[in-house]
Amino acid sequence: MMSHKRALITGASKGLGLALALELARQGWQLLITARDSKQLLNAKKALAELTEVTAIAGDVRDEVHLLELADLLSTKKWSLDLVVNNASYLGATPLSNLLDHSIDELHLVLHTNMIAPISLLQKVKPYFNAQAKVVNISSDAAVEAYETWGGYGGSKAGLDHMTAILDKENPQYGFYAFDPGDMRTDMHQAAFPSEDISDRPLPEEKAVPALVKLVNSHLPSGRYTTQSEQLLTHQTQDTYANNQQ
Repeated sequence: MMSHKRALITGASKGLGLALALELARQGWQLLITARDSKQLLNAKKALAELTEVTAIAGDVRDEVHLLELADLLSTKKWSLDLVVNNASYLGATPLSNLLDHSIDELHLVLHTNMIAPISLLQKVKPYFNAQAKVVNISSDAAVEAYETWGGYGGSKAGLDHMTAILDKENPQYGFYAFDPGDMRTDMHQAAFPSEDISDRPLPEEKAVPALVKLVNSHLPSGRYTTQSEQLLTHQTQDTYANNQQ
């Protein structure tokens, strides 16, 4: 009987999440996907179902009931997870604001979505990790560069990066990775720069997904990894916490 690898991907209805799900599906992975937009998620499920077994549950990662629903489904299906990808992210209201002008309510939403929800999800699905499970938390160059008006999003991703490093220290039996996919032609990137032509940015499947899939299928040490426009993910392109966390 063929043994399938299994992955849980959040924010999987479009963009990087969907592109990654499609590539994993082509490689025979079974998938549990989630996103807020039920219509987009259904369309994603239909595309993925042509390639693999897929279960889709719509919901918001900030909703504890939704996260429990995901864990309950793993229990019902008796699935163990090889991979969790915390891809769901929230940029914040646009146009983006300087921190001292930032809506505190919006800041709470950004921090909850990008930093707290990934940890809450992992707490609930950890009982279903297999012995060599990997977790990939999607990061951003805004986590390491001080861009004006990006304080909320960048700060949340910086926090997620550091918590990823701590998760590795606390759970060395698993693989914990922060992955910066670089600039991509996505709805989120367009929302951040509404008047800019982003047609020259690569689609997620062109550069980010090949690097991310290589990371997932590798035995690279836990750490922070990036993909650049002309680079493949190798030991030389990795950016580990040991070298970058102060």
